[in-house]
Amino acid sequence: MRFFPLLLIAVIAYNIVAFGNGLTHPGGDQAVNAVNGALQAHISVPMFSGDIWNVSLGDALVTLALILLFVEIVKSTRTSSKQIVNHGLSTLTFVVALMEFIALRGFATSTFFFIMVMCLIDVVGGYTISIVAAEHNLGLARVSTD
Repeated sequence: MRFFPLLLIAVIAYNIVAFGNGLTHPGGDQAVNAVNGALQAHISVPMFSGDIWNVSLGDALVTLALILLFVEIVKSTRTSSKQIVNHGLSTLTFVVALMEFIALRGFATSTFFFIMVMCLIDVVGGYTISIVAAEHNLGLARVSTD
C-alpha cells in the first residue's frame, strides 16, 4: 500500500462521476452539463450560527484530494525503494490526469483542475522531499556558495 499513489483515489472518484454521468447522457454538451450538475449537487449542513453550509460533491472531492495529498507528502519523507515506485506511479497519475483534463469531455472543470494540480504538487514535492531526506540520511552537507 505504500507504493500506491493515494491521489489516484480522487482521480478515480472523479472519473466515476464524469463517465457515469457521461454514459447516462451521451452526446456532447448534455454529457458536460450532466457532469457539472453532478458536481454541483449538494447537501445542506446547518451551522450553530444559523447559516446553512452547502457542501457540493465537487467540494467533497477537492477536500478528499487535499487530505490524500497531505498523506502523500508525509509518505514521501521515507527513503526506500518502494518510494521510488510510488514516485513513478504518482508521475503516471499526474500524466493521465493531465491528458484527461486536456482531451476528454467533462474533465475541464475547476474541481478536476484542482485535483490535477494536487497530483502535480505530489510529484514535485515527493521528489524534492525524498532528495532532501536522502541527503539527510546520507549525511551530505550542502555546499555554500557564500
